[in-house]
Amino acid sequence: MEFERIFKPKIALPLITIIALILRLIPLRFKYMLGYDPYFHLAYIEEALKAGEWFNFFTIAGGPWGHQVHKFHPLGLWMTPAYIYKILKVLGVSLYNAFRVTPVIFGVLTIVFFYLTLLKLYDERRAFFASLFLALSFGHIFRSMANYYRGDNYMLFWYSVALVGVAYAFSMEKKLGHKRFVFYIIPALASGFASIFWQAYYPIFIFLLANAVFLAVGAFLLDEKKLLESLLLILSTLLGAFIASSLGERFGYGMLGYNDWLGKRVAEKLALEFGAIKDAYLLVHVKYLVPLALAFLVLLFIAGRFVKDVRIRAGILAGVGLLGVFVLFYRFEALKELSTGFGIFKEAPIMETRPSTFNDLWNAFGLSMFLTPLFFLKFGRAKVQDFMLLGLIVPSVYMIKTWTRFLFIGSMGIALMAGFGLWELHSVLKPKLDGKKGLAVGLTLLLIVPSANVFVTLDRVWKEKPFMNEHWERALTWLRENSNDNDIVLAWWDYGHWVTYYSRRSPVAQGSPNTNVALYYLGKLDENWAMGLGVDYVVVSYYDFLKFGAIVDTARMHPKYNITEEYGIVILPMVSSLGAFVFQKNNYRVIVKPGEKWNVVVNVDGRTLTPKEVYVEYKSEIIKPELSSSNSNAYLYINLNYRYVILMNEETFNTTLAKLFIKPEEPYELVYSDGGLIKILKLKHPNVRVENTNGKVIFHFENATGTGLGIWGFLDNGTKVFEKWYDVRGMEEFELPKEVNGTVIRYVYAVGKKTVDKGIFRQG
Repeated sequence: MEFERIFKPKIALPLITIIALILRLIPLRFKYMLGYDPYFHLAYIEEALKAGEWFNFFTIAGGPWGHQVHKFHPLGLWMTPAYIYKILKVLGVSLYNAFRVTPVIFGVLTIVFFYLTLLKLYDERRAFFASLFLALSFGHIFRSMANYYRGDNYMLFWYSVALVGVAYAFSMEKKLGHKRFVFYIIPALASGFASIFWQAYYPIFIFLLANAVFLAVGAFLLDEKKLLESLLLILSTLLGAFIASSLGERFGYGMLGYNDWLGKRVAEKLALEFGAIKDAYLLVHVKYLVPLALAFLVLLFIAGRFVKDVRIRAGILAGVGLLGVFVLFYRFEALKELSTGFGIFKEAPIMETRPSTFNDLWNAFGLSMFLTPLFFLKFGRAKVQDFMLLGLIVPSVYMIKTWTRFLFIGSMGIALMAGFGLWELHSVLKPKLDGKKGLAVGLTLLLIVPSANVFVTLDRVWKEKPFMNEHWERALTWLRENSNDNDIVLAWWDYGHWVTYYSRRSPVAQGSPNTNVALYYLGKLDENWAMGLGVDYVVVSYYDFLKFGAIVDTARMHPKYNITEEYGIVILPMVSSLGAFVFQKNNYRVIVKPGEKWNVVVNVDGRTLTPKEVYVEYKSEIIKPELSSSNSNAYLYINLNYRYVILMNEETFNTTLAKLFIKPEEPYELVYSDGGLIKILKLKHPNVRVENTNGKVIFHFENATGTGLGIWGFLDNGTKVFEKWYDVRGMEEFELPKEVNGTVIRYVYAVGKKTVDKGIFRQG
């Protein structure tokens, strides 16, 4: 049949590749990148290329202390787009565009290697459908599409490379004999190299070790001579762990490295000591997981010599498996927290670190998730490689259940199950249906089901839009052009990476929730706290009000503050301006009639009230009109420039966020406003402006009431090499003394013992 030609690799692989490319390139239609994190990564790459070195101390992040990049991600995360840019720039491709397409390159390569793996292990049809479902999976697309750069894309790519090595070792048995075992060096290299591209690369070791263990299970149950294959795969992860540890010295360690607070905490929990291996997970892998897997293998080998009945073998497996789990978690109870980052997000949870819901699964996998149970039809005539692939499937399902963040990592396992399940169902039904019925059912299953998934996925991809917009770009670019290089900026943590990228200034919060910033926005911490961090500018925005619930939730996570206020806020869009301004959302409705005395009525569930105060912003002015009546403690901020209203109760109106946005007072000065979306305020305080030119560093003191200037010098690797306080009473400027050592300088400007400004900069 002509239809069968589609499964031929010469047609199938290009077709799947084209589909994968098209879906992942759709976000290129946007000028801005998706999300927040990519802006930090690109900012560092740009600054590193400008400096001509992959430096460690990033002074325009992590204000006011700076950010040590080598403790964040391994360097491969940033080096890869830079080298792709160096290759593509001969074609006129900019760094910005090279960075934007890098995820697509590695995402599509993952699918290609996945296809080649299944082609070697199975056949054209199973390889085609499993790879097609991965190409169509929004769970995979989301972190491998243009404009959204994330490190887990590399981990899954290297795992697909490792699988190709295993597949070739399997498929070359007749042709190469024992020489084929050389292919097991590929998973060793792949797992080792994965460590230099993403700080949380550890799942590749979990997958490969699980592949080896389940391969042994399959060999034991099916009485196939594959225990040696399992042994080699286990040993390849051992070699990979040593490669990863070695590469860490040069490229940086993962999130459980010896120089990271989380790595130190985990090592303490597990009673581990760093030595030749300087990563907590790698230590666990080498000292405990690999020996446990080897012991399991030895037990199966011994049992296999004496027990031939498959039912008894299954019973032995169950017993040994339960014993292994008990030993592992009894000895290392803290390992139960491994999949949740050892509680790293418990204090301030984010969307990525919650259990996946049905809606999450539908958005990620569409119809394919309903096909996954059909995968197990294959175990009616199981092959040893079916068991091996359970090493991908079982951890993937567990990870998906744990966090939405893992929907991407688990997408390969889901695609595998769906693709195989679809073909197994077709194989079961085809013999039972003859002629046209069989053809119709076959076409429905093999064409319509994947095609339906295309529409589900296309809808999700098309709906993805950047949070960044021209309003933010204008505001943050203005800040870059109208502030000092050493100034510190306070913004909600979501926008911190944007501050680093567009303003090239150091934000107080970025990359993860910050309870202190949340408390500041609610008014629980004041300007003295902000001055203590050297804050020079505060950013408030309409978007902060949209996230007000998250701000309150984050503040409530602080252990020392009991947030008892009942905050109330609703944002309503304008729906009419004929005769009166009408704003409405759900069961809230606000009607505003301007006049000598403004008539403002709020309707909530049919209950009518009039607000206590109303503030109206139009063009560049905010007025407080006199009201015809007032019978509640509700407050309204009406923005006629962008046609929305914020309805607040008194608790919300009295927060610092609302005050700065609506009626800022001393010591804050409004220095930038676009009329109702983004506002930037300058915090007036004794300030330090650093002039760093011609080999000289001059500290200029504005409102020079300070008495002391503390200076700390650091090498780029983070080592402190200088510390001294200088008396600067009555001075308006101070030249950095020659005695100061260090590439990176931190300073504190103080009045007596009170810090009034703080910052960081790089010399030269």
